[in-house]
Amino acid sequence: MSPTPTSPKILLIDGHSLAFRAYFAYAKGREGGLRTKTGIPTSVSYGFLKALLDTLEAERPEHVMIAFDLGGPTYRHEADETYKAGRPETPEDFIPDLKNLQELLAALQLPIVTAPGYEADDVIGTIARRASAEGFRVKILSGDRDLFQLVDPQQHITVLYLSTTFGKGTPPPKEFGLEQVKQKMGILPSQVVDYKALCGDPSDNIPGVKGIGDKTAVQLLNTYGSLEHVYASLDQIKGAVRKRLEEGKESALHSQYMAQIHLDVPVILSLDDFKLKGFDVEALAPLLEKLEFRQFASRINHIQQLLGGKLMEEESSSDDSTRTDSNQAVEFDVDDDLDFFTAEETEASQRATTATILPQIVDSPEKLTALVNTLVTHKDTSNPVAWDTETTALEPRDAELVGIGCCWGTGRSDMAYIPINHREGTNLDKGLVLDALRPILESADYPKVLQNAKFDRLVLRCQGITLRGVVFDTMLASYVLNPENSHNLGDLGLKYLNLLSQSYENLVPKGKTIADLDVQSVANYCGMDAYVAFQLVPKLRSELQAIPHLYELLLDIEQPLEPVLAEMEYTGIRVDRTYLQQFSKRLEQDLHTIEQQAYEAAGDKFSLGSPKQLAELLFEKLGLDRKLSRKTKTGYSTDAATLEKLQNRLEAEIETLKQSNQSDALTEKQRQYTVVSSVIEHRTLSKLKSTYVDALPNLIRSDTQRVHTDFNQAITTTGRLSSSNPNLQNIPIRTAFSRQIRAAFIPEPNWLIVAADYSQIELRILAHLSQEPVLLETYKNNQDIHALTARLLFQKDEITPEERRLAKVINFGVIYGMGAQRFARESGSSTSEAKVFIERFNQEYSNVFAYLQQMQREAIGNGYVTTIKGRRRYFNFASNNLKSLRGKNPNDIDLSKIKFRDQYDAQLLRAAANAPIQGSSADIIKIAMVKLHELLKSYRAHLLLQVHDELVFEVHPEDWQQLQPHIKDTMESAVDLSVPLKVEVRAGENWMEAK
Repeated sequence: MSPTPTSPKILLIDGHSLAFRAYFAYAKGREGGLRTKTGIPTSVSYGFLKALLDTLEAERPEHVMIAFDLGGPTYRHEADETYKAGRPETPEDFIPDLKNLQELLAALQLPIVTAPGYEADDVIGTIARRASAEGFRVKILSGDRDLFQLVDPQQHITVLYLSTTFGKGTPPPKEFGLEQVKQKMGILPSQVVDYKALCGDPSDNIPGVKGIGDKTAVQLLNTYGSLEHVYASLDQIKGAVRKRLEEGKESALHSQYMAQIHLDVPVILSLDDFKLKGFDVEALAPLLEKLEFRQFASRINHIQQLLGGKLMEEESSSDDSTRTDSNQAVEFDVDDDLDFFTAEETEASQRATTATILPQIVDSPEKLTALVNTLVTHKDTSNPVAWDTETTALEPRDAELVGIGCCWGTGRSDMAYIPINHREGTNLDKGLVLDALRPILESADYPKVLQNAKFDRLVLRCQGITLRGVVFDTMLASYVLNPENSHNLGDLGLKYLNLLSQSYENLVPKGKTIADLDVQSVANYCGMDAYVAFQLVPKLRSELQAIPHLYELLLDIEQPLEPVLAEMEYTGIRVDRTYLQQFSKRLEQDLHTIEQQAYEAAGDKFSLGSPKQLAELLFEKLGLDRKLSRKTKTGYSTDAATLEKLQNRLEAEIETLKQSNQSDALTEKQRQYTVVSSVIEHRTLSKLKSTYVDALPNLIRSDTQRVHTDFNQAITTTGRLSSSNPNLQNIPIRTAFSRQIRAAFIPEPNWLIVAADYSQIELRILAHLSQEPVLLETYKNNQDIHALTARLLFQKDEITPEERRLAKVINFGVIYGMGAQRFARESGSSTSEAKVFIERFNQEYSNVFAYLQQMQREAIGNGYVTTIKGRRRYFNFASNNLKSLRGKNPNDIDLSKIKFRDQYDAQLLRAAANAPIQGSSADIIKIAMVKLHELLKSYRAHLLLQVHDELVFEVHPEDWQQLQPHIKDTMESAVDLSVPLKVEVRAGENWMEAK
């Protein structure tokens, strides 16, 4: 459906752009900015709200959406760690002001949309494309020229560009269509990305092509149309410009990728969610009073009209019925046909019906008995009872159990809520409730479904209940179906049932817990969650049964693993506080020594933590090669990649000078090398100290004397587990210092720490999947694969340790799509040598090369690749030429004919080649963990950690000798491959000794 001049209008607001403009207009223009009498900063809130209302007045949209950045790393940061580096820190008074603003927007019932891993621009681009496809006129309010790339007159997408001035007398935003963009920038909206690819963007630290300025970029694009055609026409471009383009091609393609707005962000909301519906009077009025916004308070009825709501007088005379029944019904909008994910399906049906739930509140012993009598009749595994716990905290050991909910049918009252610990209202005694429910909760005879069962299992474990009989976990089912989708219960309810549930954030006021709410409100909230979980089972199960391998993956691996992870989290791992405190003091001394060493070599003191001072020292005073760095706003980059390049170059120059007897030059290079190496070592140790050595003691619980991490089962796209609060999977092991951190992890007193590590598991999986004869033979004969690769690459029988190291780099690097430049950087060889090594590797291991390319073809043709256990990773490519190949037989796809518009798709294809390997590794270790969990029940032993390909246990010394071969056999026999799996199992008094 194409928009027309009379189509409905949606306003998309670049939240951070508008917020920062408001801040710098009012805060910078006045001493201390705008503040209330009590000192609350209001520059952001006031400026944002004023601009918002002025725009609503002028544009009168029917729908509004506000996008904000989350502040965490995005896919652009993963592609380039220097992205947006060098930006000044966020002003201290901006953060509380922004929080107040977001409370205001919530009270105004204006939806804020964010997306982990993406920026606000990407969210806006995605919604703009979706809204236009559904027939909306799209207006984007922003002061960021990046969004000009979205302007499309045919789709009625324009940008309301904010004035560079802000405050009193500010002109209204100017609407930019195609002609306005052309007039301002000299190019068309469709050329904005290629413009930034050529001349870069210093504000985002996007490099562009060195030496190409904005005028040259405009001239090139006006002549040749696009970056692709510029490079296709290099023979027509003369002189320095051509040379710069040739030398900067890689940078141009990288910059193009970084500048491109992503148009396929997983936003799980329909456009109906952005419809203006008026504000929450009770929430807004006190906020306006708190922030002393009398100007807005006096216009409250007008604001209500702008937001599509009823006037306050009308609301006060409308139906004002209050809840009196303890089992008050709560209504939710439902649409049995509406799908909230595609424009076509959303357009197909707009008829909404109403679903009403009537949760039973079990607030007497008689009602509890009646509930138990109902629940014991439900033993059908195809219709498991849904359960949910409500608590005061997310940490199970600290959480008070506030209530328990359950649902056993689709009827409007087939659900119950048992209040246990509300501050107000009637509660049942916790002991009475748990004793009544124990026979059901602890029995596998009563099948159960939960959303994120691990959390409820731990909550109940801390209350003395051992949960059994979980036959379905809706979060894990969603994760298995597609790991990149949202697995949040509210999003699943929208997607599969078209039910809009209330979020916890909207239910519980700031500074309160769910125990502070009235029983009825929590009963409605908890009842709806259980109701959604219950109804999701047949929907998710049906999808899984259509792909049997995925259903098996859920039933045989993911769900059996959940209680294993719960047990590991509950157990935790001991950390030696005294050791870490002593280690911290040693590191402090070492850091001081390194600083003095760097000062002596540099001939002067400087701040090792200052990029600006370091750049001046390295590239001005010491005269090191600036070509190994890149230009930033403050000078030249001194990031980790730059320092590594400088270190490798200096090493090579020192070796050359040693051969030539140039003692003075050699001394100077050694001095320079000392400076660079000292900075690298100082950075490494500083990060080690702050991130682990000083942080871990603060995470030790006083009641257990252990650290309890969270194992995340439904986050990664590959199927691997992740760890958080704290992240114990990133404990470094490369250096001697970092390995010493592992010495802080200790077992139960007088027990042993045991580490069991799969040897070269990814290469063994690659051998199995590719059926490469050389790899198969090597592993079957238990030979050294790195030595063999070195002999093949260097074409000789006797190899040196350094040559074996190079072979090891390429063996593991090929799994991750390592190119010549990265191989050169990691191996210390030249780029030309690296190219020769990689070409020779592909010749010697032709089956490996063919397999990796086949995975790329399957990702393009099928849209996904699979692991040995059928786990899928899906791929959505950006370029039309790849999208057009979806559904084609992978064997008919010619990779050599595919041209990439940017590096995004190239990175996805590298990930596609690697995903079956990483995912299969995840499958194998998960299977081993499930089997080991059963094995350890017969011993005095606990599984404590999973770190990539390694498992960490604590074992009683008397059980160690008997248990060791069982651990090894269980892990090595987890799956049958064409080559044997090999596991090394060691024990020690701490984790470092066990490695």
